[in-house]
Amino acid sequence: MSAVLNTLKSDPRLLTLAAPYCDMTPVALLAYFHGRRQIRYFSVIDEEQNTPEKLDAILRNRFEFNHEPHQLDDAFDWLNNPSSDVEWQILLHKFYYAVGLGKRFQQTSDTCYCDKWQALTRSWIDSVPVDFLSSDVTGRRVQNWIFAYRYFVSDAAEPAIDADFHLDFLASLQQQVAYLCDNLTPARNHRTLELYAIFLAAVVFPELRGADEWLGFSIGELQRNLQTDLLPDGVHCELSTDYHHIVLRNFLGIRRLAMLNNIELPADMDEAIKKALNFCLHAHKPDGFIPAISDGDSANFLNLLQQGHELYDDPAMLYVATAGQQGQAPTECSKTFAASGYSILRSGWGDQGDDYQDERYLFFDCAPLGAGNHGHLDLLNIEVAAYGRSLIVDPGRYTYDESGDSNWRVLFRGTGYHNTVQVDGKNQTFYAPHIRKYKIQGPEPVREFKCALHRPGFDYLHGIAASHEYPVIHERKILFVAGEYWLICDLLRAEHSHDYELRFHLDALAEQRTSMRVDAAGLRVDSPNLIILQAPQPATQLTLEPGFVSPSYGCKYPAPVVNFSAHAANYCFLTVLFPYQSTPPQLTVEQLPVSQNGQTIGSTIASALRIHSQQAQGEFYDELFLAHRAGLTYEFADLQTDSAFLFRRQDSRGRILAWLSSDKS
Repeated sequence: MSAVLNTLKSDPRLLTLAAPYCDMTPVALLAYFHGRRQIRYFSVIDEEQNTPEKLDAILRNRFEFNHEPHQLDDAFDWLNNPSSDVEWQILLHKFYYAVGLGKRFQQTSDTCYCDKWQALTRSWIDSVPVDFLSSDVTGRRVQNWIFAYRYFVSDAAEPAIDADFHLDFLASLQQQVAYLCDNLTPARNHRTLELYAIFLAAVVFPELRGADEWLGFSIGELQRNLQTDLLPDGVHCELSTDYHHIVLRNFLGIRRLAMLNNIELPADMDEAIKKALNFCLHAHKPDGFIPAISDGDSANFLNLLQQGHELYDDPAMLYVATAGQQGQAPTECSKTFAASGYSILRSGWGDQGDDYQDERYLFFDCAPLGAGNHGHLDLLNIEVAAYGRSLIVDPGRYTYDESGDSNWRVLFRGTGYHNTVQVDGKNQTFYAPHIRKYKIQGPEPVREFKCALHRPGFDYLHGIAASHEYPVIHERKILFVAGEYWLICDLLRAEHSHDYELRFHLDALAEQRTSMRVDAAGLRVDSPNLIILQAPQPATQLTLEPGFVSPSYGCKYPAPVVNFSAHAANYCFLTVLFPYQSTPPQLTVEQLPVSQNGQTIGSTIASALRIHSQQAQGEFYDELFLAHRAGLTYEFADLQTDSAFLFRRQDSRGRILAWLSSDKS
């Protein structure tokens, strides 16, 4: 006993281990951890952060995060940020590159990758306080350290690190996890990843002091986290498509880890994860990427659906994960997530004649700002994709940094950087400087997702926004016609005149490939794979503006912005979005007069269009009607209706091919 006490006194690092492991020598400990086989786990690698070029640059202390490289000295100061963007330093401390160094070591057996991981990790342990930066950074670092450890110790033919460093590593890991338990973020995505880190450490290192308590604590808190953070429709409460998938990725990692090690989790966790996976399934565009709604990137998370299939044997998840190559197509093409306010319209899943990637897709955002601080000022925003490309895009977030001559954070977050109507050049919510940074200071708009109807060959959405920044009501109605194209109706109501700007942000491939034409036939924009068309109205002006899109953090590309503007009180924009595969169709739009009790009425009371298209499928005459005041009977063309909407398709001989209305089909 005295020998053990003397060992502990001489090496306090052993206090971080439970008995009997605290009695072992560093050499014996390393041999034990290398040889144990009862623990099963996996590594998760961020491929973007771990390209071979980036990893080889790190061997020379050249670190690149968010497209911003910096050359550091051999003995660089971890507490000093060479960038003006705090996100750069955060990524340095999260150690994503540790997993990459481990994987490269496994692939090449080159000890330079192991030596670099050991040197960087030891340097961090020796110089950084455990409470430096926020606790979510600690959580991500703990995960990445454990993921890297598998390559250097657990799965290595022989331990690739020295025994003294190994003990330093275990001691630091125990201290960081104990710190996390006492300093958890109160809620949302940061809390999830921190709890995942605690759960991961408890499962992979049960030999650490406190691991038993960490396991029970993390399971209970993760269950509560799911209950509080996922809305009833399965969408994450921050209402960012990117953060939803990051949270889902963490929960899938937890579920897989529990299964591998026969750890029982509460049954309701599986049901919540399945709901989150269902949003993942529908949110992905046909090209395999998600729209960057609110803060986040336009990333590909199809691997999460593959994991979901492996866990729950769901053929629809497998189908979408493999772009229709395996599994079974989902039963629903279009889907509304009522609790969040999101709706996805889709022409199909590639199982009815069209290729999977060619299907048409629209994402509609009638959601609140969401919990936390990731919401953009984008109510009634849309994103459109078709024929393997994103055509109208949410520009993304670009940066969280507000320094520099242009405050890009504020611009990308503002209403003008989204596919909705901006009034009087203002944001939908008061967003202004507060101390050192801009802050949302006013109430968010009053919103109502009034209607979502999904029928074979036709979808109808209706959302309403009422901002506190201006006395204007904005209603957006969307008709998805025959799975081919969309009519977007933007109705503005006000007592006095305002400046209205309806914008559609095109993707970067449309730069210098987009043209506009204004004549008696209408206001028309031609860009690759897309025609945007409005019938002429005297007050409507059409311009092309310069803009940017940001598919990933720190990266932006020039892209054109279509701007339909008008100065009026009550006004109605009727916009046809017509995608095509290769050859532009012949297309004309005519606004039809609407009458009520024999009197012609304005388009802000009811609107009707005739759309003539000649395309590969044939020649069609589509008549579309929208009533903006309920309970009345209207006449247009040769029709009389009291429906909220009506769609009739005829061929060149006048034969009716399709007929749909709000009350019948």
